[in-house]
Amino acid sequence: MADLGANLLGIPETLLPEEVEVNARLVAGDEAVDIAAAFPSSSLGWALLADEAHAEGRYVESYAYSRVGYHRGLDALRKSGWRGQGPVPWRHVPNRGFLRSLYALQRAAAAIGETEEVDRIGRFLNDSDPLAVAAIEAE
Repeated sequence: MADLGANLLGIPETLLPEEVEVNARLVAGDEAVDIAAAFPSSSLGWALLADEAHAEGRYVESYAYSRVGYHRGLDALRKSGWRGQGPVPWRHVPNRGFLRSLYALQRAAAAIGETEEVDRIGRFLNDSDPLAVAAIEAE
């Protein structure tokens, strides 16, 4: 049986750098809004805000927060050498903010009926790491 996480294209993985200060603030119990404000280039704060908004039924806000996290993640990926394709593995913890933003964007797009976005983001998420969705949903 093939490994579902296998990189069949041979494109190198993109591994984002550690976000030591962001993680320290999370461990200290800072709120998502404070993390996003203090570290706006981090996808993780935006993904957390998207999750909070979605849980409260504020789907448009969730969409907006997750879109910011997605775009900030694209910026970080490009800065780390990503060329628009290739694996962004969930197992590398610093990649999780970006992947969670992608997941949140797909979920929010579905909630507001943006079907083209749902499909496009679903493909992107699967291409980044086919194991990411299951891992996110297991959290």
